[in-house]
Amino acid sequence: MTSNHTDCHYCLQSLRGRKYALREENAYCVPCYDSLFANPCEECKQPIECDSKDLAYKGRHWHEACFKCAKCSRSLVEKPFAAKDEVLLCTECYSDEYSSKCFHCRKTIMPGSRKMEFKGSSWHESCFVCQYCRQPLGTKPLITKDNENYCVPCFEKKFAHHCYSCKKVITSGGVTYDDQPWHKECFVCAGCTTQLSGQRFISKDEYPYCVDCFSKLYAKKCAACKKPITALGGAKFLSFEERQWHGECFKCAKCSVSLVGQGFLTRQDDVLCHECGSAL
Repeated sequence: MTSNHTDCHYCLQSLRGRKYALREENAYCVPCYDSLFANPCEECKQPIECDSKDLAYKGRHWHEACFKCAKCSRSLVEKPFAAKDEVLLCTECYSDEYSSKCFHCRKTIMPGSRKMEFKGSSWHESCFVCQYCRQPLGTKPLITKDNENYCVPCFEKKFAHHCYSCKKVITSGGVTYDDQPWHKECFVCAGCTTQLSGQRFISKDEYPYCVDCFSKLYAKKCAACKKPITALGGAKFLSFEERQWHGECFKCAKCSVSLVGQGFLTRQDDVLCHECGSAL
């Protein structure tokens, strides 16, 4: 059973003048070596003989001629490849079959290239751009409108409302007054600058005023109680000879009966009912 590389370790046939293979320092004739140790090819199932190149990947073996893409049959020898469910594919076929498609151009995003993801869709980096200025968005803040992406400055230029007062962009909320948009903090009384959002106000010459300021600046004074007449909430007032009264203040100066809708008489600055006026 001993051998000095002159006899096959298995069949003991002489190796003189014959090819042989070594394994663990023992020499084997080619037929014995192939039958004992050759790996079966994953593709053709034939043994990979010792005079053939054995290509191995994750414990599996192929003849050099059998190591090819399962879809297009191109050789994968010394080329990049990918495996899917133990099937070998060239990078092109793998990409066509399994790689993400760009949301914009619908082409394959090749393995190794940078992929941008947003709201469950994928883009080539060069396709993920602002719809308006066409500059790459990368990881910058963006706003989506009608399935198109915009950088924040372009979105503000194209779509955002600008405050009627300060002219700056209204990014959220806001107030509409006289068909014009305002920031809540800009919608203030033209007299005292108190914020008017959610408050009662009165308009004068296109400017809003709180009730107090409007009353002080513009409201007529009641001839009876001397308080401003604002007419807020549909309150009624009466006017006679450049004088005004609250509805509830327009009454006889002597007996205090209401004169609203009634005939009346005047004496100097007083208004009187017919009965009191006739008695004088």
